[in-house]
Amino acid sequence: MAKQKRPEFRSEPLAAALAAGDMVAVALALRNGRFVVPLMKPGNPDKPTETGEVWMFRQPETARLALLLFSDAKNKPVALPPYVGLHDGTWLASFLRTYGDDIETVLFDVAGPHSLQASPEELLRVLELEAPAAE
Repeated sequence: MAKQKRPEFRSEPLAAALAAGDMVAVALALRNGRFVVPLMKPGNPDKPTETGEVWMFRQPETARLALLLFSDAKNKPVALPPYVGLHDGTWLASFLRTYGDDIETVLFDVAGPHSLQASPEELLRVLELEAPAAE
């Protein structure tokens, strides 16, 4: 039996979009690809529906949360929990619909090389856009 290929914890389209500072390209990368999310606790590999517990930064001055997303697991600061998960735009839209009221901001590649910040509302808008109907 062939060995199962390990997933790559990197999104080249998201990295390129962040480097260009192009929010439209970021939106497309989120909708059509995967990205890295820090986890407090990893999911159970024997139960694919268990994806782990997402780690978020609580801002000391406001107690509001910041969701951190990364284009590459190597961009995650070592001070964060060691676990990561790979998620896609469908997961992000669902997560933001569920927890968006508590999340003040979403930070991409917070430690660089090319960081970007967006509001949960802005991301939900671009993630939930419907494709134009064919005529």
